[in-house]
Amino acid sequence: MKRALFVWGGWEGHQPKQCVDVFAPFLEQRGYEVVIQDTLDAYLDTALMQSLALVVPVWTMGTITKEQQQGLLDAVRGGVGVAGWHGPMGDSFREATEYQFMVGGQWVAHPGNIIDYTVQIVNHDDPITAGLNDFPMHSEQYYMHVDPGNEVLATTTFSEDHGVPWVAGTVMPVVWKRHWGAGRVSYCSLGHVATDFEVPEACELVKRGMLWASR
Repeated sequence: MKRALFVWGGWEGHQPKQCVDVFAPFLEQRGYEVVIQDTLDAYLDTALMQSLALVVPVWTMGTITKEQQQGLLDAVRGGVGVAGWHGPMGDSFREATEYQFMVGGQWVAHPGNIIDYTVQIVNHDDPITAGLNDFPMHSEQYYMHVDPGNEVLATTTFSEDHGVPWVAGTVMPVVWKRHWGAGRVSYCSLGHVATDFEVPEACELVKRGMLWASR
């Protein structure tokens, strides 16, 4: 049986526990043993980390120790997959650049806060995006600093309507995948709050990302 670890905490505005409750049952239905912890010390448990197929980090705007970070990065480098969404993976630890290097990006802004925008699927052949079409979102549109080595699967285009006209026309990755050593990494910038995953495409992108990343 595959084992997945959810580690949740940090800023409550991203509803970390509620979002875990969206996705943990999905993995259980797929036959995973799901472990849920609310401490970053989970990453210090070498036996646990080596037993995993997947880590789902759900922690926003926190602080991670070098030892906790290394426990996670070593596991991923060794083949454990990592997958997640929005700030709980893409704005977890602002000073932890090695963590950001693994993720492939870091949040820097969401002009206009909660707005209407469109997600464009740019790769229709990948297992994470196959069969999905462009779709609307009403949420934060993440502006991120991203690794040019990411394999981008979906994007969004910024307008001039939200106080930063100089970024109008910027095409920003929304969904990407990459490798970190032997581990697979999948990220989706959607999911500011749990109800965002009532948009079927947003929920499906995260679910498929978890399955793809899992070893």
